[in-house]
Amino acid sequence: MSAEQGTGHPLARRLVAVLATVLVVLAGMIGLLLFFNGRDDAGVSSSAGPGREFPDLGARHLQPGERPPVAYNASPPVSGAHVPRLPTSDDATLSDDQLLHALELGNVVLVHGGARGGNPPAPLMKIAEDLSGPFDPALVGGGQAVIIARRPGVRGVLALAWRHQLAAPTATDPRLGEFAEYWLGRGAGT
Repeated sequence: MSAEQGTGHPLARRLVAVLATVLVVLAGMIGLLLFFNGRDDAGVSSSAGPGREFPDLGARHLQPGERPPVAYNASPPVSGAHVPRLPTSDDATLSDDQLLHALELGNVVLVHGGARGGNPPAPLMKIAEDLSGPFDPALVGGGQAVIIARRPGVRGVLALAWRHQLAAPTATDPRLGEFAEYWLGRGAGT
């Protein structure tokens, strides 16, 4: 065996080892990309989730005093032009503007018809606590809150998300938690 062959052989083994390592790292990176891409549902149609879907009326921001150009297609509204105002507390009566802006950002609102000054239904409080914790303006601004609201005339509970509504006969309906969990964080831009 010549001197050239003896020194070239360890170099060839080292080169093969480096190439094998690079291939393993690349395969791992591709595997991670495929895993996370499989979990990304941004391309999924919003109609796949729970509740009734309504046509999108847009999320145009109005100036105070300006009226929406078209009538809302749901009551309470689940999309449409509005003045960008956020809810400032939990278990309050929200204006359509506050409601729409919260939904636009990705928040979920659970609406009940309970009397003002009373406690909100405990099952609704549990859903909100489990999914987003106590009312937090920062979470609301980030579209990551489950908000409890009052609205006169509501029977049972209405779960609201951008373009979606679920009517439940009681606050103990398990579909409310499923709705909130599915739609939380999915606002007008998703």
